[in-house]
Amino acid sequence: MPFKFEKLDIWKLSIEFANDVHLLTRSFPKEEMFSLTSQFKRAADSISLNIAEGSIGQTNPEQRKFIGYSIRSVAECVNCLHLSLKREYISQEAFDKFYAAAELLFAKTTKFRNSIIDR
Repeated sequence: MPFKFEKLDIWKLSIEFANDVHLLTRSFPKEEMFSLTSQFKRAADSISLNIAEGSIGQTNPEQRKFIGYSIRSVAECVNCLHLSLKREYISQEAFDKFYAAAELLFAKTTKFRNSIIDR
């Protein structure tokens, strides 16, 4: 693996999370294709994309900035989960599973960002 981000556990977790979101949203109503479904998938994909982009940056503050974007995308996914549950597109069980995965990803990504020293 030639890229630094491919070694990061948070990147691997975010790839799995995005794939799981993709599979979950397949069952959403067609009317949501260009709204909630699209937004949820883009937010989930954005987590790993920003981790990757930030790892290629020239400075630690730049990497911290992109990790921050990833964290915001996790929060956006949590909001999408709430909307999905409220609209009855997912079960409480699915909500709980994805919420726990988002919490873990949020915690690990925040911890990683806090470990990056501004120089």
